[in-house]
This record gives sequence, structure tokens and C-alpha cells, in this order.
Amino acid sequence: MAKPVILTVDDDADVLQAVSRDLRYQYGDRFRVVRADSGRAALDALQQLKLRNESVALFLVDQRMPQMSGVEFLEQALVLYPHAKRALLTAYADTDAAIRAINNTQIDYYLLKPWDPPAERLYPVLDDLLDDWFASFRPPFEGIRVVGNRWSPLSHQVKDFLARNQIPYQWLDIELESEATQLVEYGEAKSNHQLPLVLFPDGSRLIQPSNLAIAEKIGLRTQAEHPFYDLAIIGGGPAGLAAAVYGASEGLTTVMIEREAPGGQAGSSSRIENYLGFPIGLSGADLARRAVTQARRFGVEILTPQTVTGVRIANPYRILQLADGSEISCHALLVATGVAYRKLDIPGMDKLCGAGVYYGAAMTEAIACQGEAVYIVGGANSAGQAAMHFSKYAREVVMLVRSPLTKSMSQYLIDQIEATQNITVCTGCVVEEVKGETNLELLVTKNIHTGEIQMVEATSLFIFIGAMPQTDWLDHTVERDERGFIFTGPDLIRDGKPPKGWNQDRSPFLLETSVPGIFAAGDVRYNSVKRVASGVGEGAIAVQFIHRYLSKV
Repeated sequence: MAKPVILTVDDDADVLQAVSRDLRYQYGDRFRVVRADSGRAALDALQQLKLRNESVALFLVDQRMPQMSGVEFLEQALVLYPHAKRALLTAYADTDAAIRAINNTQIDYYLLKPWDPPAERLYPVLDDLLDDWFASFRPPFEGIRVVGNRWSPLSHQVKDFLARNQIPYQWLDIELESEATQLVEYGEAKSNHQLPLVLFPDGSRLIQPSNLAIAEKIGLRTQAEHPFYDLAIIGGGPAGLAAAVYGASEGLTTVMIEREAPGGQAGSSSRIENYLGFPIGLSGADLARRAVTQARRFGVEILTPQTVTGVRIANPYRILQLADGSEISCHALLVATGVAYRKLDIPGMDKLCGAGVYYGAAMTEAIACQGEAVYIVGGANSAGQAAMHFSKYAREVVMLVRSPLTKSMSQYLIDQIEATQNITVCTGCVVEEVKGETNLELLVTKNIHTGEIQMVEATSLFIFIGAMPQTDWLDHTVERDERGFIFTGPDLIRDGKPPKGWNQDRSPFLLETSVPGIFAAGDVRYNSVKRVASGVGEGAIAVQFIHRYLSKV
């Protein structure tokens, strides 16, 4: 933890040096002594301390300074640090002014110059003030702080990126916390329209940053260290992470490329209770964290956030083109990009996405839903897990589903939902429209059985419908079905013949695509089982076939 600050201010250079020396001698082991030669310079220093979220324990300020007196400085400084102790250094002639300052501006003490010897005339007074300050001191948060607006899509994007990459941060809502307004001013964001403001512990800041800019600032690797790898994995969900662990642990130089954050959709799950070996369940974030740690221990290079935009074949290499213009070549490629939630194509969605309407669990928004009604669209396990999570915060959770939950949800989740009093399941209900000016305010719902239309007040809508692979970048490379899912193994054999262009004397391996050396695992694969355990299994199995492929390259 950074040492709390003692700030001393005096326009006399000799006095400033002497008091700083005495303060460091007595308190330097517990406090950082900062000095300034004017009130204006001291206020500038305080603003920088505020941006770094450092604590100030004591102001020791000369009263008689040009442009800004000690009392005038303290009046402004207390806006920034209202709990800091305040002491004036005064000449004998200023005693009356000091007494008035104690009465009018809540100054804790005044000291007459000179203060020699400090052991008798300075330290006892400051010891009492600092002991009193420590009694109520609460160490500040030392990580990244995000100042934003709950209804800002970009603020939501930043929070979600940090949370999914398991980077601790503190959220400050500009509409709820006065400190947030101060930080916007000191952080040089010109207005609330330039939020979010992201503040880092070193005092630096980014205004409306992209995920890539944040990643580079906090040290996430976004560029490959080497030009060539035995195995390149695209996607960091359960299948990709499993393949990375098994590939690297068995001696393959391995790189894993993830567009957002390791864990995939599973990583945003609040609770996975049917994963083998965890009888009380675990969160998706915990599973992702453990897997990433394991992969890195075996030497896997993880690039995030990074996007693959295309692949070309130059036998025996598969060459990946990345969004930043760079390329990576590999002998074997595994596509494990999973699926994305299908977009809800109704009026108002584009305007309100990220401002009350969210795709996926958006766990970062749970606390903000305290005491509100939350609406969830979808009836599969991901929707059920989200409903259980939000029920801990929201006044009411309403699940809008077309079909009974038994059609697509695990029984253990159905039982939990039925036993949770503040969860309501509306079967046969769909959302027809979302309304609101700056954020979601109203939902228009329809009962598909009766045709009844209802309009309900709502501030939060979470969508978990369908599963669409994002494989357009593989167009004209590997064979896919009409929805974009990748054909592998036996699904490529038609009328006993291998896929068009197949140039091997063997049939495609179980998880191999229509291009030799390119494999697919997990939800992106045609006819896969949409479960975490099956994704992990496919990722592990794929590595065995990759070894067989590499033995012939």
C-alpha cells in the first residue's frame, strides 16, 4: 500500500526545506512527505494525488503566503481531502488570524514559528493529529478506477472487459458520487459526454478507451512473440483453453488468440453446478482463471484482445491474418471460437444496447440492479444461471421464454428457479419492442398463445437467445452449414467421398475440417454438445489428432 501523504506548503524556500527535513526524519517510515512552495502548486499536487487515489493525512501550511494564504488554501484543499488533519504555521503576529481560522474553517491546530526543537514543539502536536487520523483511516482502493455513467454503452464495455479479464477495478458512477465529478474535472475529461474516464494507479488516465488501449496499458499481450507456432488456437473458451493446456503440456509451441477475454461465454456464467469434480459448483470466472494459470504454466502464449480476420494456406503452413495487420504462421490450427448470442431484431434495440439492454449475463450490472425488476429473455442454462444470480440483487426477476424450461434447461436449474420466490417464468412471452430515451424505460411484450400485448416498466433486459457462430472470416476456406457451424470428421463425408479439394490419402480426423491441419472444437463445430464439459473434452481430443497430423507434416 502506498504511504499516506503529509503535505507541507510554504513560500519561504529555507523554511520549506527545514520543515520537510524534520517531517521526513520523524515520519518518513510511515508517510510520504510532499512539499509545495505556493497554494496553487499545492492544489495542483493534490489533484494528481486524487487521480492516483492516494491518501492525505495532514496539511501543514504556512499562513502568510502571497496570492493565497494558508487558510484560503485549506478551504479549497478540504474539498479534495475533507478528512485530512489541518495545521497552520504562523508567526506570533498572526495568532489572532490563526484562532479565527480554527473557529471558522475547522483548522485542528496552529504552530508558532520557529518550532525548534521539533521534538518538543512540533512532533507531539503532529503525533496527536496523525494518531487521530489513523483511528478512522480506511486504506483506499489501489487498482484501476472507472468513472462513467450506468447507461453509457462504452462504460459498460470497459467494465465488462476488465471484469472478464479478471482485472480488479472500482466503479464510480458520475450520477451518484460527488468524487466522480471531481475526478472528471481533474482527469481533463471535458464533459460527461467524454466518459468513461479510466484512471490507473500511476496517475495516468485514458478517456473513452478501446479494449485494446486498456490491454496495452495494463500489460496484456496483444502481439505474438514469435512468427511461427506448432499449434495456433483461435478462441479462449473451454475448448480452446483445454487444447492449449494439453497441446503445450505435450511439447507443442502453442499460441491462443482470444477476441475478448479467456473463458468465452462460460467465463461469464455466475455458477456452473454440473461440471465434473466441483460438487458445490464454481463460477465461470473461476474456471477461466484456473485454466489460464494452468495454460501459462505450460508456456502457452495468450494474445488478448486480438482478432483473427482471415487464414490462408501455404503448405505446410496455415497463416493467420490478425486485425492489427500482423500475421502468425503455424503447422496446425484449431478453431474454437464458440458462438455468440443471437441478436434480438426488434424496434429500439440498436439505440439501447449497452444502456439497459445487454447480451449475456453482464455480471458487472448486477449490483446496479439492486431493488429493481430484471427481465431475462431465453430458456437455456445460461439464462437460468443468470436468473439465479440476479435474484440475489433484484426485487424481481422475470424470465420471458417461448417454450417450457424443460425443453432446453437442466433439471437442477429448473428446480432452483421454481424454489426461488422472486423469479417468475412467463412461458409463451416474447419482447416486441424496447423503449427509452437515454436508457431502457419500457418493454412491450406479447403472449404468443393469446396475442395479449403488455407494456411494463423496465431498466434492465438481458438476452440469451440462440447461438450463432462467428465464422464469416472462414468463408471459402472450410466447409460450414447454412448458419456458419463448421463441418468436421464424418460430417464431411458424403456418398462415401471426402470433401472437395481434400488432398490426403486418409479421411478427415474426427475433429478435422475440410482443410487438412485445420481442426474445430467446441460450440463452433456442427452438431456439438453445448456444454462446458464437452467443450473441454473436444479441446483435449483435438490435440491427439493434431499430433497425428503433425507426425506426417
